[in-house]
Amino acid sequence: MDTGNGLPRRPLGSGDEWVELPDGRRFWGRYGAAGLLVAHPEAGVLLQHRAGYSHFGGTWGLPGGARHQDESPVQAAVREAGEEAGVPAGALQLRLASRLELPPWSYTTVVATVEEPFVPVIGDAESIALRWVPDDEVDSLPLHPGFADSWPMLRGLLGVRPTLLVDVANVMGSRPDGWWRDRAGAAGRVLGGLSALAGAGMPSADFGLPGSVWWPRVAAVLEGEAKAAPDQPDVEIVRAPRDGDGAVVDFVGSSDAPERVTVVTADRGLRDRVERLGARVLGPGRLWDLIDEALSAPRSTPSS
Repeated sequence: MDTGNGLPRRPLGSGDEWVELPDGRRFWGRYGAAGLLVAHPEAGVLLQHRAGYSHFGGTWGLPGGARHQDESPVQAAVREAGEEAGVPAGALQLRLASRLELPPWSYTTVVATVEEPFVPVIGDAESIALRWVPDDEVDSLPLHPGFADSWPMLRGLLGVRPTLLVDVANVMGSRPDGWWRDRAGAAGRVLGGLSALAGAGMPSADFGLPGSVWWPRVAAVLEGEAKAAPDQPDVEIVRAPRDGDGAVVDFVGSSDAPERVTVVTADRGLRDRVERLGARVLGPGRLWDLIDEALSAPRSTPSS
């Protein structure tokens, strides 16, 4: 769309303008900005060589840009990466988001992985080049100052994947909603909430990790009549062959990184057993709060 003077008209709600901080520094994005760090275990990370006219032109950084009004950081990062680098939204698996706060401005780095590296495509004049850079070669490039500051932390987190392991029977029992009349139905409600939570992500503090939000591997242990509950997207179901507590302990004990497993239970005996294996524990009340929030919020999927 044209304004009549040859300049493109900004879409309604666009954040494409400068914000000046109280100390005089200027940053792009009226509503803040977001960038996408796409990673692959062998190819490395996808970086953008910024055009000379852009802010910190000539440096290497992440595809990204200004958030639009009412646009989430994930939506903004994925949209900008698609526009600038041809990043396929459907191939992304969200891992974490890290938010830098410089009131009234903020910048969110969204980290996602892909199973197969794709061929990036320059979509606008903001890029000189796009390429996959092995992790150990990133520091050899002239990096955008903001990305240079955050890269050491981000690199250390690329191989981290927290797991949320839910003792469904205990979580069901913590909310008196008539679960005893239909255990499979009650378990299905928990699993549906976990599916929503898997899409929304969880605060980093619940995993004791840096960053702002993490999208964990979500697993749920079912026992007895609850094992009849149907599967849900993005939730791994463990149908206990015997007792649920034993299945939870076996899961933690067989993990390559038990310290990255957070078990949701209020059972004191089970809590002691998994903590001795190195796992963290979260209470059912906290999980229900997160589920209720996730069910009432838009799902933070890459394609949203």
